Amino acid sequence: MSGPGGIGGAGGAGGLQQIMALRQQIIDRSQLLQQVRTPAAGAAEPAPEAPANGFTSALKSALDNVNAVQENAAKLSEGYDKGEVTDIAKVMLARQEAGVAFEATLQVRNKLLTAYQDIMRMGV
Repeated sequence: MSGPGGIGGAGGAGGLQQIMALRQQIIDRSQLLQQVRTPAAGAAEPAPEAPANGFTSALKSALDNVNAVQENAAKLSEGYDKGEVTDIAKVMLARQEAGVAFEATLQVRNKLLTAYQDIMRMGV
């Protein structure tokens, strides 16, 4: 039972790889869309510059970006419901982008929480 050759083991791994590849494509497209929408912000977004401004400001900026993406998705969804927006692909892409941004935020929160707990367990 612990061997990798179990029933569905190879299919599960292949399916997982496909899901991870699709997730990476969504993330890449989301980043590309962010750069296309705001070229000035794309130039000021490199990771090495963020720590220079401080961790708090970098975290706040990232959370503000996630919030803006979610608000945009909500506006587009509401517009579609009212019949103002007719491009369903645009609405679905905005919703997927918001979902990926939220998932990434949760992952960062989990990592920060784990790091905090590790620090708290350290002996002085």
